[in-house]
Order: sequence, then structure tokens, then C-alpha cells
Amino acid sequence: PIVEKLAKKRPAADMEGEGPGNEVQSMLEKFGADISKVMQAKKKRLECLTKNYMKGSQHKLEQLWNTYHNQRKKMTHQYSQQVSSALQQWEAEAQRAEEQEEELNNLFRQQQKILQQARVVQNQKLKTVRELYEQFVKNMEDMEKSHDSFIQGAQQELRKEMATLQKKILMDTQQQEMATVRKSLQSMLF
Repeated sequence: PIVEKLAKKRPAADMEGEGPGNEVQSMLEKFGADISKVMQAKKKRLECLTKNYMKGSQHKLEQLWNTYHNQRKKMTHQYSQQVSSALQQWEAEAQRAEEQEEELNNLFRQQQKILQQARVVQNQKLKTVRELYEQFVKNMEDMEKSHDSFIQGAQQELRKEMATLQKKILMDTQQQEMATVRKSLQSMLF
């Protein structure tokens, strides 16, 4: 049996120029070419995943900005209407008080009561305007806090998505590398 195995080997003349070193070198070159292909494929995949992620992130940020902008615009509009209405009422009442003052010039006591009443109303309107302003400022601050916490939540969610994406890429890479190594080892051994 040993003699038969030796007889099946190639004769020395066929092996000239094909020593063990040349076989190893050609296997290494194949292995290097496989690794280069795998790295190119990984690079393309990473670029594609990154591009898709950036599009999604940009879309989320645009939605967030539009929501914030619309809420702020709505609140400012409501505040403007309320203040304008209060100021118009205030001006109308002040004008009425002046007209009554002119008409009741001879009736000093009556005029005093009317002026006092007008002052009370004006103070109430001023107080209303002040309260509206304070409420507006408070609402704006609350909205800013709400948006800040929403942005922080969105950032945390994006970070989690990035970590998941990195894990997935790493696992894909490891699986592809293992498959490439197995394939290369199988090609070397068989």
C-alpha cells in the first residue's frame, strides 16, 4: 500500500517550478483577494447603512423643528390676539371715560366716581394684560423645556439605534469573516 501511494505522486519532473512555497504563495494571494473583496463589500454596506441612517435622522429632526415652529407660531398668534383685544377694550374704555369727564365737568363728585371706576377697570385690564404676558412667558418656558426633553429623548433613541446598528454591522462582519476564513481553509485543505 505504501508503494502504491508513492507511485501515485507526481514525478519530480512535473513539480519543477511548483514547489511547496509556490502553492502557499498562491493560496495566500487567493486569501488576500478574498479579504479584499470582503472589505470592499463591507465598505459599500457600511456606506449604504450610514446614508440611510442619516436620511432618517434628518427627517426626524425636520419633523421636530416643524412641530416646534408651528406650536410657537400658534401660541404667539393667540397671545397677540388676546393682547390686542385687551388693549382695544382698554382704549375704548379710556376714551369713554374722557368723554364722560368732558360731559360731566360741572358734576365733580360724579366725575370722580367715574374716573375711579375707569381706573379700576384700567387696572383690571392692565392686570389682565400682565397675567396674559406672564402666562405666555410661562407657556413658552414650558414648551422650551418640553422640546428640550423631547430632543434629549430623540438623541438617546438615535444613540440606541446607532449602538444596535454597530452591533449588527459587527455581527455581520464577524459572520462574513468566519465564512471567508472557513472557505479559505477549506480551499487550502481540500
